[in-house]
Amino acid sequence: MQSYVIALYTRLSIEDSKYDSLSIENQRLILREHAASLPEAAGAVVWEFVDNGYSGANFERPQVQKLIGMVRENKIDCIMVKDFSRFGRNSLETGYFIERVFPLFHTRFISVSDDFDTDRLKGDTGGMDVAFKYLISEYYSRDMSVKTKSAKYAKMERGEYQSKICPYGYRKGADGRMEPDPEAAVVVQQIFSRAAEGISAARIAAELSQQGIPTPGEYKAAHGNHTHDISRTHGVWCNATVLRILDDERYTGTYVIGKRAVLEIGGTRHRKKDRDKWFIIPDHHEPLIGKELFEQVQASARRFSLPSRKNHTYPLRGKVVCGCCGHALTRMERKTSYYLCRHSEADERFSCHGLKVLADDLERAVFDTLKCQVEALESDLDALPAEVLIPGWAEYDRQIEGLLDDKLRLYERYLRGEVELDTYKAETSAYDEQLRKTKNARSAWMAQAEQTKEADERRQNRERAIREIAEADKLTDALSELLIEKVFVFPGNRIEIAYKTRDIFS
Repeated sequence: MQSYVIALYTRLSIEDSKYDSLSIENQRLILREHAASLPEAAGAVVWEFVDNGYSGANFERPQVQKLIGMVRENKIDCIMVKDFSRFGRNSLETGYFIERVFPLFHTRFISVSDDFDTDRLKGDTGGMDVAFKYLISEYYSRDMSVKTKSAKYAKMERGEYQSKICPYGYRKGADGRMEPDPEAAVVVQQIFSRAAEGISAARIAAELSQQGIPTPGEYKAAHGNHTHDISRTHGVWCNATVLRILDDERYTGTYVIGKRAVLEIGGTRHRKKDRDKWFIIPDHHEPLIGKELFEQVQASARRFSLPSRKNHTYPLRGKVVCGCCGHALTRMERKTSYYLCRHSEADERFSCHGLKVLADDLERAVFDTLKCQVEALESDLDALPAEVLIPGWAEYDRQIEGLLDDKLRLYERYLRGEVELDTYKAETSAYDEQLRKTKNARSAWMAQAEQTKEADERRQNRERAIREIAEADKLTDALSELLIEKVFVFPGNRIEIAYKTRDIFS
């Protein structure tokens, strides 16, 4: 028999760290003591999920996402938090998980400080008291976010606030302020010097790669800063990296911050603000290059810019990837267009160095592959069964409504003195148990209905895809968008297709 699994979830944001009562250790102590008091604790498996330094305004937290994923896999029997705000401060999302998702998977939810236990509520939502706690947590989060942002902006205006991450070429000094990093600063100065000579960003990137100079991400990782994904870098500089450095005004000693603003409180989506809304602080730190050199490079970049560049459309736009290094292949628009691995151009040691494939040949190969797959399935198309599910939610709703009416009539009889207290309690408990079972059955039916709906949608998409491929004579934008996630190209004219729907041809 599978052990009873209790998940202890703790969360601490940067603002919460000011209060000892909210520390991870204090939360863990409270949860472990409460878990030990549960009858189910004997022989139970206890797992801990900790999000340290994450806001509760949204659910984009690694450990809470892992926890919810395990709930959906029916691996968690009980979730325990110190209070509602630890799980989330967004009232709609928090309520959705506690009232809709967790009951669907028969997962018990306990908030210790709020004296909230879904097993005790027997399927009820907890009433207005719980709803107000949701709202208070959310408004606290919003108010704190506004106050924090105001304080940060005030520091920006005074030149006191700066990002924790320094641009490549700088490091944090003993006083916490930016200072030149001698090793990386030389590389930045070399980049600006070569650009001022009229050397292109592509040529500069190739020179840096040939000299074996680590990319900015690799350099920072080697010095303990692992904020960049360097899994596909392989010591090769990109044109875009060089261009970002050449466009960064901070190398002149001018600090620029506040370029972007979040679209909504608690969200992660950003938008770029107009330059007059930025915080620009001259003479903030020691420059790596002079302003004259920076302006000279900017003028050169503007002279060679292509503002009226035409955007071409083609079926595999954004989908062609090098199978060796994992970078997107660049489509070169020529009389005979082709795809090229630009990432490996600067280093002949790469197995994909010089990898090139004609665009027309690639599109034809992809289409022929789709066509071959369809020919094996086309004869079975009409035999595909449609999923049918007899509507049952209305019957469950009628049963629930009937039980609630019976429970109300029992209460009225008790008030009139027709039923003794012990009898009333026993019959009420029986009604509650029937309601719990009926609601659980309805939830299980709804889950099955949702699965059936998804299966039917997959079947319809499959039929649509097969018919569209059968009727087409070449790869189209619509077919590519419907079916293809990525096309991996390897040396020797070998390709692999990653489909959007994995079982489309099974």
